[in-house]
Amino acid sequence: KLPLTVEEILNFGESNRELFIKSSTYSIIPITVTEMGLTISWIFSSDPKSVSFSVVYQEAEDTPLDQCKVLIPMTRCNSHKETIRGQVKVRNSGIYTLIFDNTFSRFISKRVFYHLAVERPVIYDGSDFP
Repeated sequence: KLPLTVEEILNFGESNRELFIKSSTYSIIPITVTEMGLTISWIFSSDPKSVSFSVVYQEAEDTPLDQCKVLIPMTRCNSHKETIRGQVKVRNSGIYTLIFDNTFSRFISKRVFYHLAVERPVIYDGSDFP
């Protein structure tokens, strides 16, 4: 579990991070967001073979799991063959959790190489208008 803030993701730079996910387990990356309108995006690949991926929204850390909202349902990704890209728009402050799931694999551990980015919306204020 790697809790991240928007600022930490903004400081990621262009480098990729690596997760090691043992067979029959999963890893989560919770991202705490306080401002609305942001876009959280990700790019990942896995080695060897596929992993499953999901994104879940939680209002607060103590929100029961059955009250969490599944934004992207658990999907098996051929991330060993192609790079997986995606994004989610922040509509509410809270915790957006990326889940990399390897529970279906009984013997093979996986490495996931990922990159996260956060974009703030461009708000036009008309200041460059004569």
